Amino acid sequence: MMSPLTSMTLNRRRFTHALGFASLRALGPCLPAASLLPLAACSKAPDPLPRVASGRVERLENLPSRYVDARHVDIWLPASYDGKTRHPVVYLHDGQAVFDGGQAMSRIGWRMDQAVQAWAGSRAVTAPILVAIWNHESERHLEYFPQPMLSQLSRPARERAWESLPLLSRPFAGDLVKEGRSHSEAYLDYLVQEVKPAIDARFATLRDPAHTFLMGSSMGGLISVHGLLRHPEIFGAAAALSPHWIGLFERNDEISDAALAWLRLALPSPSRGLRLYLDRGTEEMDAHYAHAHGQVDTLLRERGYLAPQAVSRVVKGAGHNERDWGARAHQVLAFLLDGAVPPTA
Repeated sequence: MMSPLTSMTLNRRRFTHALGFASLRALGPCLPAASLLPLAACSKAPDPLPRVASGRVERLENLPSRYVDARHVDIWLPASYDGKTRHPVVYLHDGQAVFDGGQAMSRIGWRMDQAVQAWAGSRAVTAPILVAIWNHESERHLEYFPQPMLSQLSRPARERAWESLPLLSRPFAGDLVKEGRSHSEAYLDYLVQEVKPAIDARFATLRDPAHTFLMGSSMGGLISVHGLLRHPEIFGAAAALSPHWIGLFERNDEISDAALAWLRLALPSPSRGLRLYLDRGTEEMDAHYAHAHGQVDTLLRERGYLAPQAVSRVVKGAGHNERDWGARAHQVLAFLLDGAVPPTA
């Protein structure tokens, strides 16, 4: 039987990882002395660059914004980058977890530099530039929850969601759950109007939608789908690994129905050429996604989104974690960059 302490630890881990409300990790070294010293006395060392197995990482440190709080943007350049050849670009959310994961909540990373190597193999291909946009842990759910999805959720449904939230999460969820307001539009404005222009100005990029992609997991998967649908003039394809259709810790049909209603309104004709990759695992949080994922699959088929334009997978044995997302990231890159259809399982 699980002890109360173990249960509390697991719930906290699920809470900070899946929903991304404020994590206490940021206070780390300050906590033991918190009763003796004001938090202002706690110094924070500069965030180190992630370690990578190939290529190099440059950083736009605390890139300022008119729309959201400043944050780091890490840019991985392949070893072949010479500043002359133009490269496709993949924009990834939860940037702390994109590479070695040293600054991620779980301390585990996707190791996307290795995923690019696995995708390329021995082929003479132009590797992508990877742009990893850090999240703000206290704002993550607010920024990644698509406003048009939230707008499909009735007030009574939001009130029921509020009642099911852990008490610790409520101070950070008022706008989202009680008021029905997210910050997704501001976050996408930051990405499209500030981050992308900064990347295009500094690096040799292919700037058209056919070579500009979004990729993310869990809540990052939702905002990737929203970014593609809101800005088809910028992005040509998106990949959502384990998108968090259910909104909470367990299956919630009211929230996943809101996601379906949003997609019904937002999906353009397949003739527009947008491409979409979706997947889910079968373990951990992903075990709760079967119903919602199936609904979205059905809608895509009804609208004419078929392979290779749209791909949806169930990855047996995979869970809701960076290690499993990273393990299949090379297959996702094959979809984004080559238009390839990954294995079905």
